[in-house]
Amino acid sequence: MKMTPKTFHNQIILTGDRATGPLHLGHFIGSLQQRVTLQRTNDQTILVADMQGLTDNANTPANVSSNILNIVADYLAVGIDPTLTTICLQSQLPALAEITMYYSNLVTIARLERNPTVKAEILSKQFKRSIPAGFLTYPISQAADITAFNASIVPVGDDQLPMIEQTNEIVRKVNSLAGSCVLNECQPLLSKASRLPSTDGKTKMSKTMGNTINLGSSPKHITTAVRSMYTDPNHLKIEDPGKVEGNVVFTYLEAFHPDTIYINELKQRYQCGGLGDGTTKKILEECLQEMLSPIRHEREKLLSEPNYLLQVLEKGSEVAKIKTEKTLYKIKSVFGLNIF
Repeated sequence: MKMTPKTFHNQIILTGDRATGPLHLGHFIGSLQQRVTLQRTNDQTILVADMQGLTDNANTPANVSSNILNIVADYLAVGIDPTLTTICLQSQLPALAEITMYYSNLVTIARLERNPTVKAEILSKQFKRSIPAGFLTYPISQAADITAFNASIVPVGDDQLPMIEQTNEIVRKVNSLAGSCVLNECQPLLSKASRLPSTDGKTKMSKTMGNTINLGSSPKHITTAVRSMYTDPNHLKIEDPGKVEGNVVFTYLEAFHPDTIYINELKQRYQCGGLGDGTTKKILEECLQEMLSPIRHEREKLLSEPNYLLQVLEKGSEVAKIKTEKTLYKIKSVFGLNIF
């Protein structure tokens, strides 16, 4: 049976985002909608990963600190309920850093460099050999996050599957040292949606590359972004047959338009000739404007109440601190370090 968010009940869910910028449509279709569903029947924690955000922003830390409340506002604006989901801040959970240190002794540099996700990101960021140590080892930090909450399910994109594999490798090593099942392996939950391409169609949406439509984007930004979207370069005239494969406008229509029958009809018309790019972009723009308008207004309201957002984060971090310290105690016992 194919697993979906509605399939899971009474599971421990951990998910989160690096605090390097406001969230965008890629996050919305890829994970945020899942989280809203998962919180109703599971024990869900969302981690605002500010420490991991510093792995490639240590020289510009304001890129991280200034976005913490932005992300919390995004969560609440899309329907994540802090009474159902624990929302916490990574840097306020000291157990995570300590667990990361213990795990770092179980993983070799060679293994980290073989991680496909790490290799791809090193290449995209053009680090070459000037790789910050924190960046290279962030799979260990992610393993610490996941196991500290004893997560059984971790919603991820397919590009993050190597991280789950590496986490479970560490779990097996810890359990082998302990001679018993101290930690549980976790299972990935993939989004039903494929990764959303950037508006220019060249890469996936990225907070750091500026090729996104954010959840709080203004109507003007949405209009500009849609009008500049990549379509079929050979579709020069309305009557010309066009391709929908690789056509960013149709990718977004399939992801966000509520009427799938209507979109399938548009695709057939476009492929046969007789439907212009201007028309398809107008349909997409209207769809996104309608969908994002209530999210944007709720987000603006939340950001005008920073004390409330801080309270949500502080309360969630207090709950999370208790959970993570319990796991830390178990791991220190494995290494024989609980001597007091």
